[in-house]
Amino acid sequence: MKLGLGIYAGMATEENLQFARQIGATHIVQHLPGEETLPSTTDGYWSYDELQALVDLVEAAGLKLEAIENFPPEHWSDVLLGGPRRDEQIENLSKTIRNMGKAGIPVMGYYFSLAGVWGRTPGPYGRGGAVSVGFIEDEAPEQTQIPLGEVWGRTYDPDAPEGTIGEVTHEEMWERLEYFLRALVPVAEEAGVRLAAHPDDPPLPVLRGAARLITHPSYYRRLLDAVPSHYNAIEFCQGTVTEMIDADVYDAIRTYASEGKIGYVHFRNVVGKVPNYREVFIDEGDVDMAKALTAYHESGYEGVLIPDHTPRTNCSAPWHAGMAYALGYMRAAMTALDIPIDS
Repeated sequence: MKLGLGIYAGMATEENLQFARQIGATHIVQHLPGEETLPSTTDGYWSYDELQALVDLVEAAGLKLEAIENFPPEHWSDVLLGGPRRDEQIENLSKTIRNMGKAGIPVMGYYFSLAGVWGRTPGPYGRGGAVSVGFIEDEAPEQTQIPLGEVWGRTYDPDAPEGTIGEVTHEEMWERLEYFLRALVPVAEEAGVRLAAHPDDPPLPVLRGAARLITHPSYYRRLLDAVPSHYNAIEFCQGTVTEMIDADVYDAIRTYASEGKIGYVHFRNVVGKVPNYREVFIDEGDVDMAKALTAYHESGYEGVLIPDHTPRTNCSAPWHAGMAYALGYMRAAMTALDIPIDS
């Protein structure tokens, strides 16, 4: 297995990439790059030249760009909403996937959701009062319906009329997801880019009036069966799966890793389950991380694991310190378990 680091918008700098290499990462997952990294974002798709420049920047630091995570909401709002521009946006997504393939980026992570990651609140949930986030039912914001012109809590159309998207059923959401997969998976196969679906976080069945799709690991089966292909895969968020009611995270790891369906892993830990859970340090949550690593290894998973989130430590560089701690723990645990660390 390989150790990676996830970076966020604006973080693709020589300094941050050098930091990633210093703490033992060999791979990078770029989460939702914006205009600061890929100026073509404003064109509705990502250009080959800019994607190649990002690959070159990462490789200059001795790293590999394993994945990009999440399309900008404005690139696929009508795909998510089943709107009139759906086919036009799918054509632009296809351009992005083809350009990623040409640049040698092997995975595109995505999250098919309307409400997105919503309702989490910060608090001193980590060891020593380190600030992290959680979903606490009694503290979550009021679940107002999603306004027109918004998905994932982000406004993509400031000129949208007043009103909301209303209630959206599970079958409506599944129809939209399956339409997306039928259109994009053949493009992904041609380009050599795996599409990897993130589960719903928080894993509530409905949020802000919009149905959620992957709220139990078994629901991944419908997604994978919709268009059977090596290029129709999952982004295994271990923390989110742990939050799910009646979910056995180790069983889910073994099931999907043994089938070769995991594109990459968010290797993080939580305490509790929806509707009350908290993100914590990698070594203090409900998941036995050594048991999880063993499950990946024994099931044949050879891909990348990244820490994803981590509580913020009290220092001048809280994100960097938290990620260094998590990567150090992961490397030490794999060494102790005699799990090879690939580059």
